[in-house]
Amino acid sequence: MTVRTPVDLDHLATTPLDPRVLEVMLPVLRDHHGNPASPHASGWAAAALVERAREHVAACAGAEPSEIIFTSGATESINLALKGLADMSSGPGHIVTTVLEHSSVLRTIESLADRGWDITSVPCDRDGIIDPAEVAAALKPDTRLVSLNAVQNEIGTVQPWRDIASVCQERGVPLHLDAAQAVGKIPLHATDDGLALMSFSSHKMYGPKGAGALFVRRRDPRMTLRRQIDGGGQERGLRSGTLNVAGIVGMGEACRLAMEEREQRADHLRNLADQFLAAITAGVPDVSLNGCARRRLPGSLHCLFPGVRADRLIRALPKLSLSAGAACGSGDPAPSAVLLAIGLDAEDARSCLRICLGKDTTPEDVTYAAGSLVDAVRSLQVNW
Repeated sequence: MTVRTPVDLDHLATTPLDPRVLEVMLPVLRDHHGNPASPHASGWAAAALVERAREHVAACAGAEPSEIIFTSGATESINLALKGLADMSSGPGHIVTTVLEHSSVLRTIESLADRGWDITSVPCDRDGIIDPAEVAAALKPDTRLVSLNAVQNEIGTVQPWRDIASVCQERGVPLHLDAAQAVGKIPLHATDDGLALMSFSSHKMYGPKGAGALFVRRRDPRMTLRRQIDGGGQERGLRSGTLNVAGIVGMGEACRLAMEEREQRADHLRNLADQFLAAITAGVPDVSLNGCARRRLPGSLHCLFPGVRADRLIRALPKLSLSAGAACGSGDPAPSAVLLAIGLDAEDARSCLRICLGKDTTPEDVTYAAGSLVDAVRSLQVNW
């Protein structure tokens, strides 16, 4: 079988649009030009498409359709969740987060710190796991929110968010989960898991870019947010602006497919990741796996290649799509704060590659990619 290059090993950054998703989007782009807020046939037809998609997204997230607010992506959802909750408070309070968060959470929380909010950042262990007891110890009488990522976006570690949610519920503190890397990939149920708010994106699960959602719990307890965008009052007044109907329909279909195929995809990805790790370990014996070997996203590997700078490896492998870390921080020459947090020194942190396979990755892709990577590492180690 011929391997198509470049081989995509960067599915944590984004995923390709599933052709089946494109199929349901094209008729919307071509035939449904109506504004869902318009009181006529074209508007009603567009609104019906949006509500059908909302049902699919809600089912995938473990929520009621009325608890799903459509946004442009996880970053906007995170801003609405964190700032929207803060703006409902009578004054600055305390927020608990972790050392492992995505930049969209970190920058948003920094903006709240500039407004007087007290921030506690909980540490992790060497596997990149947050201990629920550490979260419990960080809570204060004026803690208004805990924000946690479900799956760390660099090393792929899956956090014990259900246990942390239980801690938060016992203390009456809402938990916001950044689930951009989790929804549609691993079992997750926003309602049953005790989440108050949850952010996620379409493009991380083979849907279109520019579409995302925020879960806002409506009971036990009901979450109230202040809007961050003023305008026509769409999305229950929380997110004004004409809806991206085609993108929302695509997100709905991506969620529907993810629900149907999640276990099959996960098994496929675990097998391929094991094959990939075995191949590079055989060829580069001193390679090591960062993060937790047991609690990691299917298909995700984060590897340290001692003595080889990741940026040089990436340049040496133009037929592989690889990254040294989060796409949002790819232009930053500083070592990853996440890798430093799990105990790597700056030199080793610059010698790591993030590898994530996708549902359409083949065994032949893995054989080719692992072989190319091993050859490049050996060559660069010799010439170091």
